Amino acid sequence: MEISEHIANLLKTLPEKPGVYQHLDKDGNILYIGKAKNLKKRVSSYFQKDHTSGRLTMLVRKVADIQVIVTETEFDALLLENNLIKKYQPRYNINLKDDKTYPWICITNEDYPRIFPTRKKINDGSSYYGPYASVKVMRTVLELIRTLYPVRTCKMPMTVTGVQAGKYKLCLEYHMGNCRGPCEGLQSKEDYQREIEGARHLIKGHLNVVKQILIDQMQALSAEMRFEEAQKTKEKLEALLKYQAKSSVVDFNIKEADVFGAVSDAEFCYVNYLKIVDGGIVNSFSEEFRKKIDETESEILELAIPHFRKLFDSEAREIYTSHPVELEIPNVKIHTPYRGEKRDLVELSVKNAGYHRLERLKNLQITDPDRHVNRLMQQMKADLGLDQEPRHIECFDNSNIMGTNPVSACVVFRDGKPSKKEYRHFNVKTVEGPDDFATMREVVYRRYRRMLDEGQSLPQLIVIDGGKGQLNAALESLRELGIDKQVRILGIAKRLEELYFPNDPLPLMLNKKSETLKVLQHIRDEAHRFGLTHHRKRRTSSALKTELTEIDGIGEATAEVLIKKFGSVKKIKTLNLEQLAEVVGKSKAQKIFSYFQRENVTEP
Repeated sequence: MEISEHIANLLKTLPEKPGVYQHLDKDGNILYIGKAKNLKKRVSSYFQKDHTSGRLTMLVRKVADIQVIVTETEFDALLLENNLIKKYQPRYNINLKDDKTYPWICITNEDYPRIFPTRKKINDGSSYYGPYASVKVMRTVLELIRTLYPVRTCKMPMTVTGVQAGKYKLCLEYHMGNCRGPCEGLQSKEDYQREIEGARHLIKGHLNVVKQILIDQMQALSAEMRFEEAQKTKEKLEALLKYQAKSSVVDFNIKEADVFGAVSDAEFCYVNYLKIVDGGIVNSFSEEFRKKIDETESEILELAIPHFRKLFDSEAREIYTSHPVELEIPNVKIHTPYRGEKRDLVELSVKNAGYHRLERLKNLQITDPDRHVNRLMQQMKADLGLDQEPRHIECFDNSNIMGTNPVSACVVFRDGKPSKKEYRHFNVKTVEGPDDFATMREVVYRRYRRMLDEGQSLPQLIVIDGGKGQLNAALESLRELGIDKQVRILGIAKRLEELYFPNDPLPLMLNKKSETLKVLQHIRDEAHRFGLTHHRKRRTSSALKTELTEIDGIGEATAEVLIKKFGSVKKIKTLNLEQLAEVVGKSKAQKIFSYFQRENVTEP
């Protein structure tokens, strides 16, 4: 790869230290920000080889200058990279969203703190917990807090001095039993703070801690013969246990862990984060990351992990990932499990990421169908290893029963959808008997010979309903026409839905839920339906021609009416003149009746 003298000199002077590097264009704009364990090795790797990714090649060509920031550790580089990406949002970096649009639970920094939901984080010393992917889940947590800990909901800036001075008055919330009246000193600051700490434990998911506190309170009240208060505490404990039963319990041996699962397509990677506390899932959050330079799932997770941990203020000492990552976080063990309960957790996270992807795709299909088509075409191109997007696909299917009335169907898809006006039937001309391969050779040759003669554009992909035999037969015709290098072709076998490519000994097996496979199955099934319908019509037409249409004055339309009414020619032969006349009229009924009467006369 050719590089400028300026870049070559920079590469020689880069330090072999951890840090962050910035690729800049000729105007000084930041193109890309990355982290490195060894800046010299990492940055030099961009300019020492040809890249398979077109977008990465384009990025390297635009680099006119490089700036680096050396850090003490790789973890410091990780945090710095995360902050710089959010600040500058470079063109070739994955966009890391800020936290302004997410709902949080806020516990204010006051003598008598308030607890409320918010979407704005203010740097005033208050504590924020979340974010919550679902407002409904957040409200459920808040309702449980108000059930267990009836803290104040008023917006007064309440202070200890103000309470002692008698500045505040009881409100309706106190009389309804939703507040204990700290404003008039009916609840001490110490007791109020204990309830706030209980609410913190609850929000963090430390349900076992809250449960033990309630049990201790209930037993203490019972021992003091304060049975009415003990009963209220018991009701709070039951509410907590009911809430805990609804949360997903995974493994009580896992005290605290972060779980990350990722799935991706050609354009986006979808990452799910599960927060595990005391063996239960206390939060699940998913986000999509647009790929900029064909990043892998591992590369995206390396950005997403610090992003989510900072967002959720996580201090978990264990991280489980769906893909191996090259991250070093002090005092944190990062592991990619392959079996056991931890693997089950990772698969659950991957499943949640997949659900988020499907939800986004369904929404995209409704709100922006053009973008949905573009994404689907990119995905098919990547999955099938094509040189260009398969905007125009054609599929062939043969139909015959014991070699009778052989026909073939060609269906056309444009942008992943049927283009029914372009469907074509072929009545096989040169093949006798049930020779599926010869039939495929004939119809493929006829189809593309005509398209070439008429100057029509060829499809980007041809799909053959069948395995290697049918595929090779079709390929022979393409070679004879000299277009085998211009058009990609594959065969799809029904048994395991495996895909066969020319000169490839092993089939391609796509995921059964793959969008690419679903499009190929759709076009294959459509070709089969279209071909079978035509074949049935030919068989019916053939049967009519050999029986009823031999009668002078009786055409196929009349014959079809009779067959639909009586079911078979054999039944028609048993009818009398009046029965026939009711269906086709007296004149035609007389011809049919007389014909079959003569047929039944035995010559001497």
